[in-house]
Amino acid sequence: MKDIQELIKEQVEHHKIVLYMKGNPRMPQCGFSARAVQILQQCGADFEAVDVLANPQIRDGIKQFSNWPTIPQLYINGEFIGGSDIMTDLFRQGELQKLVASTKE
Repeated sequence: MKDIQELIKEQVEHHKIVLYMKGNPRMPQCGFSARAVQILQQCGADFEAVDVLANPQIRDGIKQFSNWPTIPQLYINGEFIGGSDIMTDLFRQGELQKLVASTKE
Protein backbone atom coordinates (compact mmCIF):
# COMPACT_ATOMS: atom_id res chain seq x y z
CA MET A 1 0.00 0.00 0.00
CA LYS A 2 1.18 3.50 -0.82
CA ASP A 3 2.40 5.81 1.87
CA ILE A 4 -0.30 8.42 2.53
CA GLN A 5 2.10 11.28 1.78
CA GLU A 6 2.88 9.71 -1.60
CA LEU A 7 -0.83 9.35 -2.33
CA ILE A 8 -1.51 13.00 -1.47
CA LYS A 9 1.46 14.12 -3.56
CA GLU A 10 0.10 12.15 -6.54
CA GLN A 11 -3.37 13.67 -6.10
CA VAL A 12 -1.97 17.20 -5.96
CA GLU A 13 0.29 16.65 -8.98
CA HIS A 14 -2.27 14.73 -11.07
CA HIS A 15 -5.13 17.26 -10.80
CA LYS A 16 -4.77 20.94 -11.68
CA ILE A 17 -7.12 21.93 -8.83
CA VAL A 18 -7.66 19.81 -5.73
CA LEU A 19 -9.82 20.72 -2.76
CA TYR A 20 -9.43 18.66 0.40
CA MET A 21 -12.72 19.17 2.19
CA LYS A 22 -15.19 17.74 4.66
CA GLY A 23 -17.90 16.07 2.62
CA ASN A 24 -18.25 16.53 -1.12
CA PRO A 25 -19.30 19.42 -3.37
CA ARG A 26 -22.94 18.30 -3.36
CA MET A 27 -23.05 17.74 0.41
CA PRO A 28 -20.36 19.72 2.25
CA GLN A 29 -20.13 18.72 5.91
CA CYS A 30 -18.96 22.07 7.29
CA GLY A 31 -19.52 25.72 6.50
CA PHE A 32 -15.89 26.34 5.55
CA SER A 33 -15.94 23.52 3.00
CA ALA A 34 -19.27 24.78 1.64
CA ARG A 35 -17.77 28.26 1.22
CA ALA A 36 -14.69 26.85 -0.54
CA VAL A 37 -16.86 24.93 -3.00
CA GLN A 38 -19.03 27.99 -3.64
CA ILE A 39 -15.99 30.15 -4.38
CA LEU A 40 -14.50 27.59 -6.76
CA GLN A 41 -17.81 27.24 -8.56
CA GLN A 42 -18.07 31.03 -8.92
CA CYS A 43 -14.61 30.97 -10.50
CA GLY A 44 -15.78 28.32 -12.97
CA ALA A 45 -13.18 25.89 -11.64
CA ASP A 46 -13.07 22.28 -12.72
CA PHE A 47 -11.73 20.71 -9.54
CA GLU A 48 -11.17 17.40 -7.84
CA ALA A 49 -12.67 17.17 -4.35
CA VAL A 50 -11.24 14.79 -1.75
CA ASP A 51 -13.51 14.01 1.21
CA VAL A 52 -11.23 13.81 4.24
CA LEU A 53 -14.05 12.43 6.38
CA ALA A 54 -14.08 9.30 4.22
CA ASN A 55 -10.40 8.64 4.91
CA PRO A 56 -8.91 9.52 8.33
CA GLN A 57 -5.39 8.87 7.01
CA ILE A 58 -5.82 11.58 4.38
CA ARG A 59 -7.43 13.86 6.97
CA ASP A 60 -4.33 13.64 9.16
CA GLY A 61 -1.88 13.32 6.27
CA ILE A 62 -2.95 16.46 4.43
CA LYS A 63 -2.29 18.56 7.54
CA GLN A 64 1.27 17.21 7.64
CA PHE A 65 1.71 17.51 3.87
CA SER A 66 0.86 21.23 3.86
CA ASN A 67 1.93 22.04 7.42
CA TRP A 68 -1.51 23.68 7.71
CA PRO A 69 -3.80 22.68 10.62
CA THR A 70 -7.25 23.14 9.12
CA ILE A 71 -9.47 21.81 6.36
CA PRO A 72 -10.48 22.73 3.65
CA GLN A 73 -7.20 23.04 1.80
CA LEU A 74 -6.86 24.14 -1.81
CA TYR A 75 -4.08 23.24 -4.24
CA ILE A 76 -3.75 24.76 -7.70
CA ASN A 77 -1.10 23.58 -10.15
CA GLY A 78 0.55 21.58 -7.36
CA GLU A 79 0.87 24.59 -5.06
CA PHE A 80 -0.82 24.96 -1.68
CA ILE A 81 -3.07 28.03 -1.77
CA GLY A 82 -4.72 27.93 1.66
CA GLY A 83 -8.02 27.42 3.42
CA SER A 84 -11.40 29.07 3.02
CA ASP A 85 -10.37 32.41 4.60
CA ILE A 86 -7.42 32.77 2.23
CA MET A 87 -9.58 31.63 -0.68
CA THR A 88 -12.17 34.27 0.22
CA ASP A 89 -9.54 37.01 0.35
CA LEU A 90 -7.97 35.95 -2.95
CA PHE A 91 -11.42 35.74 -4.56
CA ARG A 92 -12.34 39.27 -3.41
CA GLN A 93 -9.04 40.56 -4.82
CA GLY A 94 -9.60 38.78 -8.15
CA GLU A 95 -6.45 36.68 -7.68
CA LEU A 96 -8.17 33.32 -7.28
CA GLN A 97 -9.95 33.81 -10.59
CA LYS A 98 -6.54 34.32 -12.24
CA LEU A 99 -5.14 31.17 -10.64
CA VAL A 100 -8.15 29.15 -11.80
CA ALA A 101 -7.85 30.62 -15.32
CA SER A 102 -4.18 29.56 -15.42
CA THR A 103 -5.27 25.91 -15.18
CA LYS A 104 -7.27 26.22 -18.41
CA GLU A 105 -4.44 27.55 -20.55
